[in-house]
Amino acid sequence: MRKIFPIIGLVVLSSCVVVNPGYVGVKSTLGKLKPRVYQPGLITVNPLITRVVAVPTRTVNREVRLNLPSKEGLNVLAEISILYHIESTDAPDVIQTVGERYEDVMILSVFRSAAADVCSRYMAKDMHSGQRSVIENAIKNHMDSLILDRGFVIESVLMKSISLPSGLYEAIESKLEAEQIAQRMEFELQQERLEAQRKKIEAQGVRDAQQILAEGLSEEIIKWRSLEVLEKLSASPNSKLIITDGNAPVLISEDGN
Repeated sequence: MRKIFPIIGLVVLSSCVVVNPGYVGVKSTLGKLKPRVYQPGLITVNPLITRVVAVPTRTVNREVRLNLPSKEGLNVLAEISILYHIESTDAPDVIQTVGERYEDVMILSVFRSAAADVCSRYMAKDMHSGQRSVIENAIKNHMDSLILDRGFVIESVLMKSISLPSGLYEAIESKLEAEQIAQRMEFELQQERLEAQRKKIEAQGVRDAQQILAEGLSEEIIKWRSLEVLEKLSASPNSKLIITDGNAPVLISEDGN
């Protein structure tokens, strides 16, 4: 009797399968998949005819190194991370239609096609500049359009490192330096244009003011202003000699006080 209990315990243990967190389980009995999805935990099975296929519903990070074609025909070595997961409700369909090697069959093959198609529309330098995020989103959207309805969710495509062809780094740096010099020269020219425009406006203002003053100094105004000066001089307590005919400018000779 004592020997029976260990045997029963081994049978019970062999009839249990644990589905880890971040996964769901799908039973396969005699090669036929069951439509039910089993959540993480303990599952009882008949070990002789049934096995449990674990399908990840957590985020999976698959890193890929491959050569990507650029618009100018260069090959750019890239290290890219694909973040994806499988919808738990679609796990049986994924295993049924794609198989357990779904990552190689579906994720990687679609990714390589999408990455090559998108990158061929961009210059090599764009993959190493601010266009990187645009390229990443374009690859992700391209993959979504092909496999979103198959139960796969592409969360992100991240270009971790880009190795440009030999000599291209120097060419990019030289071009950036030339663009910076051109921008600086354009700024200086713009400053010179503004300064020249300011001087032109200033000179025009002085000319207009002189023209207005010349047009306003009629003979009557000059005589009137002369009378005002004579009036002020006559009110002064200092001794003075005023010689004028009433038309010419006022001539004043003081006594030295």
